[in-house]
Amino acid sequence: MEFKQLRTFAEVVRHGSFTQAAVHLNASQSAVSKQVAQLEQSLRVQLLERSGPHIRLTAAGDVVLRRAEDMLRLRRELRTELDDLTQLHRGELRLGLPLLGADALFAGRFAEYRRRYPNIDVHLIEGGSKTMEEMVRSGELELGGGLTPDDAGFDWQPFCNEPLDVLLPSGHALAARESLDLAELSDTPFLLYQQSFTLNDRLLRACRDAGFEPKEGGRSGQADFLGALVAAGQGAVLLPRVVAKDLERPGLVRVLLNQPDLRWDISFIWRRDAYLSNAAKAWLALMVEMPLHLESSA
Repeated sequence: MEFKQLRTFAEVVRHGSFTQAAVHLNASQSAVSKQVAQLEQSLRVQLLERSGPHIRLTAAGDVVLRRAEDMLRLRRELRTELDDLTQLHRGELRLGLPLLGADALFAGRFAEYRRRYPNIDVHLIEGGSKTMEEMVRSGELELGGGLTPDDAGFDWQPFCNEPLDVLLPSGHALAARESLDLAELSDTPFLLYQQSFTLNDRLLRACRDAGFEPKEGGRSGQADFLGALVAAGQGAVLLPRVVAKDLERPGLVRVLLNQPDLRWDISFIWRRDAYLSNAAKAWLALMVEMPLHLESSA
């Protein structure tokens, strides 16, 4: 049994197919299949049930997957600690950033981090909060940026807490208003976020609390595309103020939302029992040094 085999097996399960795992690992499908077969042979158990393109974990496979994820995580942490014995200016940072607003919030901060620590190898992934939590929990990411979790398995450092504003097409009946209540949008299609966005769940819950089920006009994780859909008259979207302000342009109107409990509270999270590398601590320190300042003003 080798670490390479364990990682390959874990990726096959995570992606749900040998083909997608091969793409992620930059390997051929036959090589991936061979690695999993060798792992099964060395352990003398069947790990996967194969039915055409579909796979399913066996009971033994479920046990091996849990142990494999633990072993791979511990191996990554061991390498990180050994790197830290040398100096901060070397090492690796596996960092996750929120897909929504990553360019507006983190492009400059990421550039400054790379300027200060050019020899740290940064592996950057963008995604929704649910994806960030899953990848931090499994050890694939050391730090993940997402909505502040309600989970005792994580520690976190707050970064920002933004109100949500409404973007409307300029011809909308409510476009001239300075502010509005969520219930006033009950007849307007909503442009929603991807399923991996915890903000999606918060918005749907707020709409139901306001007495209506939102009409879905489309979904995306890209703020620019959501703004373009609004300008094209496809509905309304709620976005963090720092993101919404950047999207204002002719044909697109930003209106304040009277919903003080519906906010975008971004924190950087890590596993509570995990070793935090010097590279990760340097990123957290930079976020304190470069906080959000005026973005939350109307």
